[in-house]
Amino acid sequence: MSSGPVAIPAPAAIADPCDVLLMQPEPKRARRTHHGAESTTLRAALVEIYVPSLPGGGSDKTVDGHRFDSIPIAEGIRKTGMTCELLSYDKDRHDEFFQCLKSFDAIIVRCNPGQITAAGGDQGKFDEAMMELSKTKPVWPTPDAMSKMGVKEALCMIKHMDFGLHDTFAYFTPEEVAAGFKKTIAFQPRVVKQNRGSAGEGIWIVKLKSGDYCKKFGDREASDDEMLVLTEACDNHTEEHTVAEFIEFCVNGRTPTSGKWASVGTGRYLAGGRAAGGQLVDQRFLPRISEGEARFLMVGREVYRVEHYVYIGGVGGETRTTMYKPDAPEFVAMKEKLEADVPKIMSALGLPMSSLPLLWAADFIPVDGHKTPYVVGEFNCSCLGISEFLAARGKDLSAVAPEDATAGQAICDLIGARVFAAIQA
Repeated sequence: MSSGPVAIPAPAAIADPCDVLLMQPEPKRARRTHHGAESTTLRAALVEIYVPSLPGGGSDKTVDGHRFDSIPIAEGIRKTGMTCELLSYDKDRHDEFFQCLKSFDAIIVRCNPGQITAAGGDQGKFDEAMMELSKTKPVWPTPDAMSKMGVKEALCMIKHMDFGLHDTFAYFTPEEVAAGFKKTIAFQPRVVKQNRGSAGEGIWIVKLKSGDYCKKFGDREASDDEMLVLTEACDNHTEEHTVAEFIEFCVNGRTPTSGKWASVGTGRYLAGGRAAGGQLVDQRFLPRISEGEARFLMVGREVYRVEHYVYIGGVGGETRTTMYKPDAPEFVAMKEKLEADVPKIMSALGLPMSSLPLLWAADFIPVDGHKTPYVVGEFNCSCLGISEFLAARGKDLSAVAPEDATAGQAICDLIGARVFAAIQA
């Protein structure tokens, strides 16, 4: 292998990605399945990536080089009687690595977005190989699921559902931005989101400075010289630009005709086209977001808990978070509806239920005058972390408080049970 660690207790270069096992029951031992039939031990692989150019292999790693929640997830799977091997992807032995993965019964991918590219690998090549594997065995999450659930366009795919907003639009070309945005901003305040940003960069709350909104959508279009008040979610800074300057910044970035921008971003949100993730989503501004968002943390089809968080100083800043059990009175009705609507959501996104991630989240924003009291602001299935183990980053699992370790392991045990059930189905 390349310089990434693959084994416990210490990082090491391993000749074969299948050489090292983590906390394994004896391989291929006889056991009784949950149905009572005798079988050999089932095997799961948890795929990680160590980035040699980053300190410690990446900010998500513990001192032994593994992702901070990999060992607890592996332990949860192991408790079912399965084995779980932690394997570090090696771009230089791509074909051998994926040949090795064919010997497993299930694959769990725990690579943060951007890490494969940062390690010098080819994300497209990795994704293509994972999709091929998913034809014969469970892979969580599939690249398809990440690309369809994790993009802002997902909000457009569900806009006709009870959890969606019908006046949500996706733009992929400069012409679509100009034609669509001039109509939407003339009607009401908007949130315009780039697809590729993080921590609120490139997410703009947009209002007409004049407040001269039309009564019905489509009654008028905003003119190029109308002034906008723009607030960027990453730091809550505000700046003013004309409609034409904002469109120019979104499409072409900082140019002589886009004006002077205080944003830390560079615009050009459509760069690379649709295939490269270049897009904007234009959604109604929901003023009650000031009350906070409710993240429904899902394990498969089941709501595990609700995390209600209020931003302090912008999306990229500190949050005040309150944890709720799934049956908390404040959220139980939403929990029941979300769980019932999971198949409809997957269908709307063009995904089969077999692609439902093991661990994912739906973030909800409160709304007035709608079919439901909350609407979806985002889906997330790109390597969600088990937050109880975050304290292990840069250290080891002994840095995690005992009560957090117990709570986090409970999630991991449920994940393990879902892996076992999926293989048995």
